Amino acid sequence: MINPPVSRLTRLSPPLDKRDVQMLRAGQLVSITGQIVTARDRAYARGLGLLRAGRPLPVDLRGGVVYHCGPLARKKPSGWEILSGGPTTSARLDLVQPEFVERTGVRALVGKGGVSEEVASELARLGCVYLAFTGGAGVLAAQAIEKVERVLWQKLGAAEALWVLRVRDFGPLVVAIDARGNDLYLTRKPKLFKITKQITKVLRHCSCRPLLFY
Repeated sequence: MINPPVSRLTRLSPPLDKRDVQMLRAGQLVSITGQIVTARDRAYARGLGLLRAGRPLPVDLRGGVVYHCGPLARKKPSGWEILSGGPTTSARLDLVQPEFVERTGVRALVGKGGVSEEVASELARLGCVYLAFTGGAGVLAAQAIEKVERVLWQKLGAAEALWVLRVRDFGPLVVAIDARGNDLYLTRKPKLFKITKQITKVLRHCSCRPLLFY
């Protein structure tokens, strides 16, 4: 379900349907209230192994939101507490991303750095959007997590397990790749490259050269 924007921030409430994601546009700001599920390398591999064998996942991801994240958490008498929950780089999952989305029915991915142009096209075909979360803002992400509902596949390790989270106003997130295939990472790249060249030119005449440009 998609709620009316408040102060230009569109609020999403999973499960999402195809119409929900088709209404989103690249560059739009959104937040999420409801359930999200973390998954990264080992969870993807285990999940696809089950699905290819015709076996179900322990959590229904149809219309869901998958967050590329390995949270830092601690166990308390009252349950789990997420201390930091920043995004991991999504491109590391490019080889299996389209298959995972197609088999699970996921409607939104959250991560950082985007995906390859080929994967972006596949996501658009499958009716799935990519939402970018700011890297290094793990504490901000944790503040939006109201409850850890379940922790699945803990034997994979805390970072690789499936964390089923209940969140409120999780974001802000940027629609970086929409369901039409519009990709901010591609459209903004020429401008960023031009700016980087200008900065590098200035730094050549400066004695202080940050490692960022090496």
